Amino acid sequence: MASRHSRTASTKIVISGGFGAGKTTFVGAVSEIVPLRTEALVTDASEGHDELAATPDKSTTTVAMDFGRISLADDLVLYLFGTPGQRRFWFMWDDLVRGAIGAIILVDVRRLADSFAAVDFFEARNLPFLVAVNEFDGAPRHSLQAVRTALALPDHVPLISVDARSRESAKAALIAVTEYALSRLAPTG
Repeated sequence: MASRHSRTASTKIVISGGFGAGKTTFVGAVSEIVPLRTEALVTDASEGHDELAATPDKSTTTVAMDFGRISLADDLVLYLFGTPGQRRFWFMWDDLVRGAIGAIILVDVRRLADSFAAVDFFEARNLPFLVAVNEFDGAPRHSLQAVRTALALPDHVPLISVDARSRESAKAALIAVTEYALSRLAPTG
């Protein structure tokens, strides 16, 4: 009896954004395995280094990365790497993006300025990325075009809304970034 061998492709997607933008929540909502989290309590050591005023209820922070996994199809597995959001941990971003085909930048419209560093980072490395506006409860709602203008995003960069707590919403964002990255990698002819 002959056995059929299926080939499974796997790839790496980075989930990035500012402190408190929802990266850990996103990875946890969509991962089919128990996510690896490297969270530590926010302490007084953050004072003077990290901007915590906009997130007064946040008690933990990612200090290295979040890691999760999701199978989008029988033959496609995505490995998810969430970056730390605090500026003092950004030195790890270069290692976390190595080998990635794309990235999702989570944005909190209440702290839009926190998103510029991530946009600049991925643009400088020419890594395909999309921007996902995380719709926090009680946060103001802005049109995607208004967010695009505020972030000075080029028209070719996909911009979507997402609820990082929702598995289906996070999965749709992962499909969108994967399709976008693959279209950017496809040979033009």
